[in-house]
Amino acid sequence: MEVRLLLLVFICLHALQWAASAQQPEEATVIVKGSTKIAETNKNYICATIDWWPPEKCNYNQCPWGQSSILNLDLDHPFLAQTIQAFDNLRIRLGGSLQDRVVYDVGTNSPCTPFTNMSNGLFGFSDGCLSMDRWDKLNRLFQKTGAIITFGLNALYGRYNVRRSFWAGKWNSTNAYDFVKYTISKGYPVDSWEYGNELSGHGIGARVDATLYGKDAIELKSIFQQLYKAPLSQPSLLAPGGFFDQQWYTQLLQTSGHGVVSALTHHIYNLGGGNDAHLIRKILDPKYLDRSEDTYRDMQLTLQRHGTWASAWVSESGGVFNNGGELVSNTFINSIWYLDQLGMASKYNTKVFCRQTLIGGHYVLYYGIGLWAGKFFQLISMRHQGITLLLINLSNTTGYNVTLQNDINVSLDKTANLQKHNYFSHSLRRAVSWLGHKPSSDVARREEYHLTAKDGDLQSKTMLLNGAPLELSDDGGVPAMSPVLVAVNSPVYLAPTSIAFVVLPMFEAKACS
Repeated sequence: MEVRLLLLVFICLHALQWAASAQQPEEATVIVKGSTKIAETNKNYICATIDWWPPEKCNYNQCPWGQSSILNLDLDHPFLAQTIQAFDNLRIRLGGSLQDRVVYDVGTNSPCTPFTNMSNGLFGFSDGCLSMDRWDKLNRLFQKTGAIITFGLNALYGRYNVRRSFWAGKWNSTNAYDFVKYTISKGYPVDSWEYGNELSGHGIGARVDATLYGKDAIELKSIFQQLYKAPLSQPSLLAPGGFFDQQWYTQLLQTSGHGVVSALTHHIYNLGGGNDAHLIRKILDPKYLDRSEDTYRDMQLTLQRHGTWASAWVSESGGVFNNGGELVSNTFINSIWYLDQLGMASKYNTKVFCRQTLIGGHYVLYYGIGLWAGKFFQLISMRHQGITLLLINLSNTTGYNVTLQNDINVSLDKTANLQKHNYFSHSLRRAVSWLGHKPSSDVARREEYHLTAKDGDLQSKTMLLNGAPLELSDDGGVPAMSPVLVAVNSPVYLAPTSIAFVVLPMFEAKACS
């Protein structure tokens, strides 16, 4: 099995990996390259989605969406607002599979109707409609909670299906124009608009030629320039919100040209469908998890070669497609997948990572396990000094005592001698772990947050923080996330199939100084 390590310093997130074979002893040493900057994320790296799926969206005889969509979510529920506020300016991406069949009820004469089942419709549904009354109510929630909004626009409006999944024809931008104009007139601060959903490459349900897509991006950028009078007020244009296809994404950048698309967005569903019987095995298999690393790397290379002005975002990622996996996506085991992907994506300069979903399907962050995982990642990446390590133990049988070394003072040629622990030349050259007791007041201390599953059940819906359950209060409040304070010169004990955040406030990391 494998232990994974993530180093976060200030706003920078440094993803480092270390592997231990099944036969390796429980004592382990990790060298942290605090002298080298690998990548940097946006301040608001953590993002959650709200989807369009109606209650009738079903897979594998399960219909888990209920009243959780953009169109029917109870926006007045106090727990919802408190959950969003707990993240301090959480980015919310509004979008999903049906966004390319959404009509905005402004400047139209047709009745504003919801999605309904339709056998020959995209994904089995008719067109749907977003009323401006609903849009007003959504924005009242966003303004109340300080949410940062990314909205996914309909990229199939005016187009027609030619054959199979291929769509052709010119994009009709009039409805999007009227909707953006209305949004501006109401003073709603949409941070970014994402053009289309999963239409890239071979597409999911529908696909559009990359050259056409690039020309549409130019037109949409022109609309922003017309409607947002002050240049500095213009939102970011994101595209294409699909699965990464290197040739297609390259063509999009080459056609749209310099400065049009601010961020290339892509989706990650690397575990399989919701009915896959091997989901847990995949999550605990480092080789399987590492398969998505090629996507992050190739995206980074594509931007370096063809779009240096743009950045990379993951605008949707649920791991398991088709509603998520019941008793997997909404349980402790999924936190391992989620945090692993957050670390891996950050390593390749991904600026934003949107988790499917804030609420809905089997993915839900709201009330769920993912809430705590995402909140911890955000909490420690926002610290203004020192470093934080994220350690994930994928072994379900072996625990590790982990000793940390700083590469500034350690020669890699002397790795064989590290077990002698002769490199503690500064008060924080070697780090540590939770031994289960509070150190004396005169000992330098660090913070530790250990996350485990209740009763050791990886499919538990209750996560423990340092042995105590993390649960919302009766009024929906998020509990205090208090660390255990530990002497810095003790080894980190990492329990089997557990997660640990270790905060070292005075660690010397020149890369982020």
